[in-house]
Amino acid sequence: RCFEVERRLVEALDMPVMHDDQHGTAVVILAALRNACLLLGRGLPDLKVVISGAGAAGVACEKMLADAGVSDIIMLDSRGIIHAGRGDLNEVKDELARTTNPRGVTGGIFEAFEGADTFIGVSAGSVPEEALQLMAERPILFSLANPNPEIDPELAYRYGAVVATGRSDLPNQINNVLAFPGIFHGALAAGATSITPEMKQAASQAIAAVAAEHLDVEHIVPSPLDARVAPEVSRAVAAAWAAATA
Repeated sequence: RCFEVERRLVEALDMPVMHDDQHGTAVVILAALRNACLLLGRGLPDLKVVISGAGAAGVACEKMLADAGVSDIIMLDSRGIIHAGRGDLNEVKDELARTTNPRGVTGGIFEAFEGADTFIGVSAGSVPEEALQLMAERPILFSLANPNPEIDPELAYRYGAVVATGRSDLPNQINNVLAFPGIFHGALAAGATSITPEMKQAASQAIAAVAAEHLDVEHIVPSPLDARVAPEVSRAVAAAWAAATA
């Protein structure tokens, strides 16, 4: 039924408005990060974030976080930190160089991790223990490559205050199914003609709110089987569209 809802929405709008994996994953990442900050007494604007992976998922994640108020984001690709001085950037990465990395950090993984308090992995890379030792105390570690996270789970739990992965056999699975059914349902219910950044932010907040009812370090997002999630997301998305078009 989820995929049928997506198909109907795309056909109705005659345009690709949202990719369930790319943007759906970003929505859930932000929901998890909101609750990790709540547990640790931190604010989104105060975070120093490293995102490993500058493909579709990484770009969507960076945009979601920036829209939520995270300003200190360093993007890593297979050649190191994305910054304005690199001469090998395509159009997308050139834009990232202009909008991220406000401290002008250059180099590779070790320079990126120096003092960072949040890691989000959406790549097939690998993070060595030496890089984790350079991070701020009690970091947030989201290693989402599946089945082999960028940070070995044993290391992640040793160093991280809050840990999430893409795996179903470990706590805090970042699963895009928490996002896209409710987003598409809410958009259809509201008669939306696009899916806006505000609707995605509302979806993220709704997912975070469901988990916040019983929040701890192993439950920063709801289970993908939690029947409350899709209806709450749908209501939030529809309300965001209604507010924007009132």
